[in-house]
Amino acid sequence: MTKRFPVLLASLLAVSSVSAPLQVLAQEAQPLDRIAAVVDEDVILQSELQRAIANIKAQYAGRENQLPPEDVLSRQVLERLVLVKLQVARAQGSGIRVSDQELNQAMNSIAQQNGSNLDALRQRLAHDGIDFNDFRASVRDEITVQRLRQSFAQSRISVSEGEVDAALKQQATVGNQYHLAHILIALPDGANADQIATGQKKADGVKTLLDKGELDFNAAAVRYSDSPNALEGGDLGWRSLDEIPQAFAQMMEKMKPGEVVGPIRGPSGFQLLKLVEVRDASSAAAGEHTVTEFHGRHILVRVDDHQTDAAAKAKIDTLRARIAGGAEFQTVAKESSEDNNSKGQGGDLGWFPADAFGPAFGQQVEGLQDGGVSQPFRTDAGWHIVQRVATRQTDVTTDNQRAQVRETIGRRKLEDEYNRFLQELRGEAYVSFRSGDRAENTATPPQS
Repeated sequence: MTKRFPVLLASLLAVSSVSAPLQVLAQEAQPLDRIAAVVDEDVILQSELQRAIANIKAQYAGRENQLPPEDVLSRQVLERLVLVKLQVARAQGSGIRVSDQELNQAMNSIAQQNGSNLDALRQRLAHDGIDFNDFRASVRDEITVQRLRQSFAQSRISVSEGEVDAALKQQATVGNQYHLAHILIALPDGANADQIATGQKKADGVKTLLDKGELDFNAAAVRYSDSPNALEGGDLGWRSLDEIPQAFAQMMEKMKPGEVVGPIRGPSGFQLLKLVEVRDASSAAAGEHTVTEFHGRHILVRVDDHQTDAAAKAKIDTLRARIAGGAEFQTVAKESSEDNNSKGQGGDLGWFPADAFGPAFGQQVEGLQDGGVSQPFRTDAGWHIVQRVATRQTDVTTDNQRAQVRETIGRRKLEDEYNRFLQELRGEAYVSFRSGDRAENTATPPQS
């Protein structure tokens, strides 16, 4: 799992707010010293808040009228930043750290996504008035939060083989999976009659707006939903019937894509559910019968703040020349590779499919014969040489299906448990929102 971290990290950064186009971040480049919120022993600056709001507005370019009023949007985004601060603090208190090496690797990924290298990224940020260290700090926070979520999943989420067996059995008899989105009108624990009536009225009002076509569902989720995924339009991804609350599951087979049902009362409040699209579960779960796997070794020379691209390229060329001159690949890897995970094993990566370490790596391995050594090539991490040791065909159909089902069940459990964890984290925190000269203290999330 550790060996595939660069690929997973690149995927994370591709969807996170910190990897938004730099021109979006630059819209609010001038830092403001005013404090937007105090979160326990930390603060959120107004400049942080404005940059985050700019990212949301960029996603709705041309549809700005679908966003909530400025004060509502600001509060929603501020709540999200509060949760980030709380999660980072909890992660650090649990011993979770992001090393400078991992952070440099992430920064390289962001630079490549913006069509540049690390030096150009630094210059671009400076030109746009964005402090490079602040930018690095935001990237570190994003990775830290992801690590906390992963740690939470490992310690609290388990999926038994029996659950996988039951889900596969149901998959064989139930033909469809459903892409869903939802709007949650939250109710506090132990809600009284007045609070329930207020929640019901609000949910009914949102449904009326949707039925009249005055708002699309995604915009309504941004404006009204109390769910943590509100700013993503309430998207829930693909679900099978056993992953949908029973009250909604009974309606799914009769619904058409685009339809909205609810509000229905659930444990967290009132929900509206939209069916986005439908697909055949058996085809979605089906995998290739066999996959080509490679046994390989590699040598890495990193590109980071301490080593330029040119210096790394010169070093890898020297190492490749040593191997071409008869030096053992494993010996050179042990002496000179900068991948600490494989260096001690002579660069050995074990067996892996071609896409395990990204497309550039896969193309090199596929283009070699068994025993062959590549020319130096560049990835997000730096410069590599790879040796293809051997090749095999592996039947992965059953393994793929079980892995997909296990991941789906685990993801559903994680969403439920982690959302409860965030509510507890937020409820226990001291948070003071600052508005002008006024301060609003709150120990629990405000309910719309």
